[in-house]
Amino acid sequence: MPTDQVIIAGGGIGGLGAAVMLAQRGVRVRVLERAPEFGEVGAGLQLAPNVTRLLDEVGVLEKILPLSLAPSRLVFRNAASGEELTHLDLADARERYGGPYLVLHRSDLLRALLGTAEAEPGITLHTGHHVSGVRDRGEDVVVRCDNGAEFTGELLVGADGLHSTLRAELVDDEPICSGYVAYRGAVPVEDVDLHSSLDDVAVWMGPGLHLVQYPVRAGKLYNQVAVFRSQEYLDGEQDWGTPEELDRTYAGMCEGVRGAIPSLRRDNRWPMYDRRPIGTWTKGRITLLGDAAHPMLQYLAQGAGQSLLDGVALAGPLSGLGDGPWSAGDLARALEVYERERVEFAGTVQERARTWGDIWHVDDPVSTLLRDEVFRSRDIHDYHLVDWLYRPVNEPTLPTSTTPPLGGVS
Repeated sequence: MPTDQVIIAGGGIGGLGAAVMLAQRGVRVRVLERAPEFGEVGAGLQLAPNVTRLLDEVGVLEKILPLSLAPSRLVFRNAASGEELTHLDLADARERYGGPYLVLHRSDLLRALLGTAEAEPGITLHTGHHVSGVRDRGEDVVVRCDNGAEFTGELLVGADGLHSTLRAELVDDEPICSGYVAYRGAVPVEDVDLHSSLDDVAVWMGPGLHLVQYPVRAGKLYNQVAVFRSQEYLDGEQDWGTPEELDRTYAGMCEGVRGAIPSLRRDNRWPMYDRRPIGTWTKGRITLLGDAAHPMLQYLAQGAGQSLLDGVALAGPLSGLGDGPWSAGDLARALEVYERERVEFAGTVQERARTWGDIWHVDDPVSTLLRDEVFRSRDIHDYHLVDWLYRPVNEPTLPTSTTPPLGGVS
């Protein structure tokens, strides 16, 4: 069979985004998606300036803008009292960081990426192709699918998510359950008893719980995500994080939070997992991207965005390898460039997402008082806690402060 340049296992936001960025740099790509069609699970998504800036460069931003909103503020409140503690001004995000801060439906972003990929002559897309076997032969890599299809490439990129099978080629680890579960729902905005402005992303923080709210679909839908630490999980229950536990957990919160709970979908729930950062994403002619490389908890609203940043970081060095064949040495050097730009930084985002969740969810009275006072005393014009995350991608600087940045969840 003819040899592909890059084969991507996984056609989610990270996989399709990488395909677009590679193809626009002249690299031929084949995407293998296991599902019968390209699609995204979940509802709302926040895209910070570090991501929208990139989407603008590849021609995707203009496709999602009509279905997105640019919130004015990211607002933090105490979920029990309803008190507003602080906010981050987002109105000048484009001027400050080179891209807007947007909220939208996940499927709207995926459709925009898919449409862009379909228009690129260098991309071949497959659905119903689940990668079931890989053989790195040194001079190339052979990929087998469970439907019998087989492909040969210069490089295989594992973009197959949290439960990645390709990650097992590099490291023997498993997803880590946080003990938290999320319930989501996007309902018509006219059906919501609003306690926040439609111009805000609202974060309500409570003991072992939080609620996030913001509009999507150009303001037609209101996305709500309720997350809580499950006592049923801690007690060893097999069926944990149940709808009944959801109702019990939020019963003591303020009216604005309690009123959102009945509108959440009860037929599905999302236990929250991540993994520990690893020191390398590459072995031979196999490398990882997105949640396969750095699955993270949602507290910085960076999961999808960091996967897109992986794609552009990979496209640069690979585009310099030419039409091929790519020697093992040249490919290794290109992947070293990719890892230098992304591995440490993405690992930091993983770890800080965990810490940020711990701060949101403090449950003893003293810690809650201290957290709220720190939030209240923050200068709302102080951006240093997000500068490290939102600044241009060619200026990657790890944070020096041990305090995690302000951020939201998707």
